[in-house]
Amino acid sequence: MSKLSVFLHPVSTQEEKEVIISNRFLDEDGAIVPFRIRSLTQEENDAITRKSTRRIKENGQSTEWFDSVDFCRRLVVAATVEPDFSSRELCEGFGVMDPLLVPGKMLFSGEYSKLLQAIKELSGFENLEDEAKN
Repeated sequence: MSKLSVFLHPVSTQEEKEVIISNRFLDEDGAIVPFRIRSLTQEENDAITRKSTRRIKENGQSTEWFDSVDFCRRLVVAATVEPDFSSRELCEGFGVMDPLLVPGKMLFSGEYSKLLQAIKELSGFENLEDEAKN
């Protein structure tokens, strides 16, 4: 088998993982319900980055501005499998039409950060941030 074959047919193109975000989400037996997250490909990351980039006019010049808050919201919604923030029931339950607003209404600030951090780690972002610090 050539090395090219290894890159053409990776073992997995997506990983999933269960993470405990909070002890506030309990099932009927009182057990903590984990969130299920998935890794994102670079192609998905590029699409999220494009959606989070705004064109603004400043002094007659058109420039691009990256909205990091919007990027994080899109990342969380795209990578969270369970609960499905895009589900109509969740959106209605939190009184919003935009799924990007559900995690912010559902989670405490620290819980949101914990979920975002777990998604970044699973998608390989964490290693890059650690390398940049060193």
